[in-house]
Amino acid sequence: MTNDCYKVDMAKEFAVEVKNRIAEQENNIELRRASNDFNRISNILKYSYNFEWSGRPIIQYPQDICAMQELIYQTRPDLIVETGIAHGGSLVFYASMLLLLDYEDAVQRGKQLDPQKPGRMVLGVDVDIRKHNQVAIDAHPMRNRLVYLEGSSIDPSIIKEVRSMAANYERVLVCLDSNHTHQHVLSELEAYATLTSVGSYCVVFDTIINEMPEETYPDRPWGPDNNPKTAIEEFLVEHPEFVADKTIDNKIQISVCLGGYLKRIAN
Repeated sequence: MTNDCYKVDMAKEFAVEVKNRIAEQENNIELRRASNDFNRISNILKYSYNFEWSGRPIIQYPQDICAMQELIYQTRPDLIVETGIAHGGSLVFYASMLLLLDYEDAVQRGKQLDPQKPGRMVLGVDVDIRKHNQVAIDAHPMRNRLVYLEGSSIDPSIIKEVRSMAANYERVLVCLDSNHTHQHVLSELEAYATLTSVGSYCVVFDTIINEMPEETYPDRPWGPDNNPKTAIEEFLVEHPEFVADKTIDNKIQISVCLGGYLKRIAN
């Protein structure tokens, strides 16, 4: 056996180990209980607000960030659409991942990457882009890979603009992270999930709301029985072309969007 063949066999063996370990985690009651407790308590403490990406608050769990990095690398989208911008950390994160993909492609072609001519892009939508956040995003080195629109993500004119831009790209990944009420998320899914390429994902954030005590969100319109998770459940009934990828849930355990990694498996 050659050294290269040995390396391939070792890589395959390791991949099988990982797959088996993830499957075992699904049925580990002690781990699931500990994960659920951490998810619940840390969410109350606003744990996700502690982290940044490239200098911008990202307001995500590190485990979800890592999961998104893996999805982006695997699916290699040309465009990422995100609803809900906040401080812009997620926009910058997605843009930096797409920059890495463009760099890899350039290396494989034996060419230099031209940073002034970005290929892959990120499109963000937010109903209210605060001035200080807009200034910070505009000053960021990733700015030339970002397009953002201000307005409701379910406004027909915004939907039209997003769909028009997405039509220019072959592989699209969608992230929904704005208003978390059932009806709003369901409307977003109907508007944007269809942009998702086969084999890619529509990721719905903050399904964790469904598991939280009712008093957790006293100043918000969402809560148990009115949240992204309930919207996903209704959406999937009518859209068999999507499935919730539970292998991601079983892998990362700690997440704000368990059940929200929706993979498109058919047209």
